[in-house]
Amino acid sequence: MSKKKYLVTGVAGFIASQVSKQLLDQGERVVGVDNLSDYYDVRLKNWRLEQLKSHPHTKNFSFACLDIEDQAKLSDLFKAEGPFDAVLNLAARAGVRYSMENPHVYLSTNAEGTLNLLECMRDHGCKKLVLASTSSLYAGQKMPFTEDLAVNEPLSPYAATKKAGELMAYSYHKLYQVDVSVVRYFTVFGPAGRPDMSPYRFIKWIAEEETIQMFGDGSQSRDFTYVDDIARGTIAAIQDVGYEIINLGGGRNPVSLNTIISKLEELLGKKAMIDHKPFHVADLMETWADISKAKNLLGWEPQVSLDEGLEESVEWYFNNQNWLKEIIV
Repeated sequence: MSKKKYLVTGVAGFIASQVSKQLLDQGERVVGVDNLSDYYDVRLKNWRLEQLKSHPHTKNFSFACLDIEDQAKLSDLFKAEGPFDAVLNLAARAGVRYSMENPHVYLSTNAEGTLNLLECMRDHGCKKLVLASTSSLYAGQKMPFTEDLAVNEPLSPYAATKKAGELMAYSYHKLYQVDVSVVRYFTVFGPAGRPDMSPYRFIKWIAEEETIQMFGDGSQSRDFTYVDDIARGTIAAIQDVGYEIINLGGGRNPVSLNTIISKLEELLGKKAMIDHKPFHVADLMETWADISKAKNLLGWEPQVSLDEGLEESVEWYFNNQNWLKEIIV
């Protein structure tokens, strides 16, 4: 049986690197692209890349330092490396608060970058797109969040540009028969996570006895989902679905940030110091995914519990603490 070949964008990112690892585990071929932006410390991205370059099936992996905003270079890549069985677009400008400071770069990557990929797919006959999206779109909606909710009132440029990407993909599905799976992620965590997100930053702050910077009183809750589970769901979404939006989340009762901190205090054997700041206007108080569609359509549900995931995250931090100490969160 011939190997499939996938283009994975944002390959040095937290989720895309794990998706690529699992595809390589399955013996598939992965062409990964990433612009290695300095939104956070590039050393973390390089570490993830090194894990892929040292994978037992590394001969099936190739990397190009490339920005999906550059349509000409993207087109050259499709010519040189294609054809691709599917494109998994996980490249994105992430972060709700930062999007309010730099909205233009979010539009360029999340909307125009997605359009560039869709144009290359149309030009080169690639008919399957898996598009990473976000639970941030569900602001103000009734929980648990279902995919059929109207999400037309985004609270941040980040959410607005992710919605734009979803809509652009829908138009290419209708016009050019591109099969699209939109996967909306819910608060992904795990080893080698983004340093601007909890629980990673909580682990670092508590371990190094620094003060946690908390927006709000910590009662805000999230549907935490372990990165390995998210990667499995993303790969499961490669199948033909037409056009579907699919939640990938824990599907459990949401857990407060205060509870996460308490669990980490126990794992780390240290007490957290917390500086409470005003709750941010663009943040959601609570997220909770209805994952019925993922179960029924993809045969997917999360396997790793919150406690197991936190233990793995803490262990990874200590195993890499010698250089992680220098990473600013």
